[in-house]
Amino acid sequence: MDQIIGHYISGRCITETQHSGPVFNPSTGEEIARCAYADATTIDLAVKAATSPNAKKWAKASHAARLQVLFKMRELMVSRTAELAEIIGREHGKTIPDAIGEIGRAIEGIEFACNAPHVTKGEYAHNVAGDIDVFSIRVPVGVVGCITPFNFPIMIPAVMMSMAVSVGNSIVWKPSEKVPSAALFFANLWKEAGLPDDVFNIVQGDKVAVDAILEHPGIAAISFVGSTQIGEYVYQKGTSYNKRVASFTGGKNHMVVMPDADLEAAANAFVSAGFGSASQRCMAVSLLIPVGAETANKLRELIIEKTKALKLGAYNDPQADFGAVISAQSKQSVLKAIDQCVADGAELILDGRDYEHPEYKNGYYIGPTLFDHLKTDMDFYKQEVFGPARGILRVNTLDEAIEVTNSHEFGNGSVIFTRDGKSSHRFFMEVESGMVGVNVPVPLPVSYFNFGGLRRSKFGESHLYGPDAARFYTKLKTISQKWPAPEENDQTISLAFKIT
Repeated sequence: MDQIIGHYISGRCITETQHSGPVFNPSTGEEIARCAYADATTIDLAVKAATSPNAKKWAKASHAARLQVLFKMRELMVSRTAELAEIIGREHGKTIPDAIGEIGRAIEGIEFACNAPHVTKGEYAHNVAGDIDVFSIRVPVGVVGCITPFNFPIMIPAVMMSMAVSVGNSIVWKPSEKVPSAALFFANLWKEAGLPDDVFNIVQGDKVAVDAILEHPGIAAISFVGSTQIGEYVYQKGTSYNKRVASFTGGKNHMVVMPDADLEAAANAFVSAGFGSASQRCMAVSLLIPVGAETANKLRELIIEKTKALKLGAYNDPQADFGAVISAQSKQSVLKAIDQCVADGAELILDGRDYEHPEYKNGYYIGPTLFDHLKTDMDFYKQEVFGPARGILRVNTLDEAIEVTNSHEFGNGSVIFTRDGKSSHRFFMEVESGMVGVNVPVPLPVSYFNFGGLRRSKFGESHLYGPDAARFYTKLKTISQKWPAPEENDQTISLAFKIT
C-alpha cells in the first residue's frame, strides 16, 4: 500500500517515517493505507511548533480574534459534512447517517466553545481593605496533549480542541491510528478557518507516541478518551510528570425498566442505544435490567423482534442500521466474550457470531447478539464488550436494580424507564453514575453541560465538555492591587500579617 497518512506539524503534512501501521476499511476488511507512527523526536518537533512565537501570539490574541476563527470553523464543518462523513465511515465502519450525527455533535461542541469568554470570566471585589481591589483571571495552560479514540474520530476531538484553542492554548493531538484520515481533514479545516499553523499539530502513532506526550516537559495538560486500562495508565503516568490530566474511560451502562414503563418505547430505546454504531460507544446501553418477571418476559419478546429486523451493511449502504466493528482484533475479542458468556451459563437468545456479509466476506461484521439471565459474577457482565452483544439481567425490585447498577466498577451512564416520578427521583439520586437518563436511552448531555462518569469511568476531576472543560484548559491567577494617589507617600513599616 503506497499511501502514507502522516503527521501534521506547523501547517504541513509529514509522511517520512521509520515505522508505520496498516489502516483498514472495516466494511470490506481491505488495507487502504499506511499510517505513519511518531517517535519521541516527532513529538518534540510538534511541541516546538506549539510553543513557537506564532503559537504564543494566539495565546495573547483577543477573545474577538479567536472567536472569528471558531465561527469560520463552524461554517466549514457544516458545509463539508458530507465529505467528512465519507472519510469517517470508510475508516471507522459506522454508517453515513451515524457519521453525520457525530459531526452534528462536533459542531455543537464548537458552538459552545464560542462561549469561552463568558465561562472563563473571573471575579472582582472592590476595596476589600485599604483601597485594595482583588480580582481573578484565567489564562491558557500552554500546550495541551490530546489523545482520542477510534469510535468518534471527530466529535471527541472537536469537543476537546475547540475549547482548548478558544481559550488560547495550542494542541499536540494523537488520534487513534485506526482512523487517521479524519484528523488530517480536521486540521486542514482549522487552517482554512484561520487558525495559525503552529497552534494545531497532529502526531499519528501508537503507545510510543502516547508515552512521549506524557513525558514531554513542554506539554502542560493531557485530555484522554479511551479504554479504562489505558486511561488509568495515562492518568497515573501523566500526573507523575506533574501534568494536569483528565481521563475519560469505559462504561457498562445499565438500563432499568420498571413495570409501569411504556415497554414499546423502552424496547425501541434499548435496541437503538444498544446496537447503534455496532455498540462501539462508551455511552451505549450494555445491560437491560427489567424489574419483575412479567416486565422481563414482555420486553424480551419485543426486543427479539426488533433486533432481528436490524440490517448490517457497509458504511455506505443506505439500508444498513449498523456496520462492522473497527478491526479483526476487535471482532475476535467480541466473539471471545460471547463464547465465554455461553460457557458461563447465560441463555443465548440471538446469536450473531456466524454472520457473513454477502458481498464483503472479509469485513469485520458481527450480527446482533443477545443474552438473557445474566449474572453479576459473569465476565460478560463485568467487562465492557465493545461490539454488538448485549444482555438482560433480571431483578425483582428497584432496590435490587440500583444495587446491581452501583456494584459495577464503571459509572458512566445509567437510565431508567418509568412513569413514576418517585421511582425516577430515587434512581437519579441514589445511582452512582455521572450521567443519568430518565426515559432517555443515551444520557449524553448537550455541550453546555459537563460530561463525565464516576468511579472507574473517569480519572481526574475535570469533565470533557461544559464549563468544567474551560476551567481545565485554563489556569487561575488572583491579583490584589492598590493604586495610591500621586501625592500619597506612605512611609510606615508594619510587620503584622494583616490587610489594612
